[in-house]
Amino acid sequence: MLKKRIASFKYAFNGIALLFKTQANARIHLLAAALVIVAAWYLEVSALEWAMLALTIGAVLAAEGFNTALEFLTDLVSPDYHELAGKTKDVAAGAVLITAFVAIAVAACIFGPKIVALGR
Repeated sequence: MLKKRIASFKYAFNGIALLFKTQANARIHLLAAALVIVAAWYLEVSALEWAMLALTIGAVLAAEGFNTALEFLTDLVSPDYHELAGKTKDVAAGAVLITAFVAIAVAACIFGPKIVALGR
């Protein structure tokens, strides 16, 4: 049983590596996450703000992973063009975009007042 648990972590880490190796948008989100972390450190955000940022970053990266998994699966079951396959990919990509927009809103709520206070 322990071997199976260890193997499941190996597969999960392989999936994360595949996500960032194959998906340019995932790498862009990872870079944005790094910039947010640097800004949060510089602006000395509170523990609650760190938690909100961590959850938001995790949501965006997870959404990107789900989108990629759906794209891989859609390509497997529908290698030729099919309208429903296109709709599947579009909706999954839209979900990532919604998550990214929410992340921007969270960052604006947290960083906005701190940046304004720096200018005073």
